[in-house]
Amino acid sequence: MYLVRRIYSVKPGEARKAATLIDQIGKAYEKAGTRSESRVYFNSGTTPGERNLVVMEWTDKSLRTPYRDDRTRVEGIQDLASQLREIAIESEIEFWELITDEKYT
Repeated sequence: MYLVRRIYSVKPGEARKAATLIDQIGKAYEKAGTRSESRVYFNSGTTPGERNLVVMEWTDKSLRTPYRDDRTRVEGIQDLASQLREIAIESEIEFWELITDEKYT
């Protein structure tokens, strides 16, 4: 089992809007059955920490390329992704292997 974390750096003052778009994208993937439930969190300066960051994370049983032939196309995210590109500066992705009972040594 893996935790996948996508971290977006966004233009100043746009963290809440970006978090909304990213949350809607995650829900569209979940509704299509292609991704587990995601969690989105952000800092627009109202809490301590680095500002203008939005993080989305979800779990998956395996790591698979998004360019695979059997990937289900998710309708309705193109407009959301376009809006996000207008306010996102950059993004990075992290992959973490989660400990499970089966992996205990």
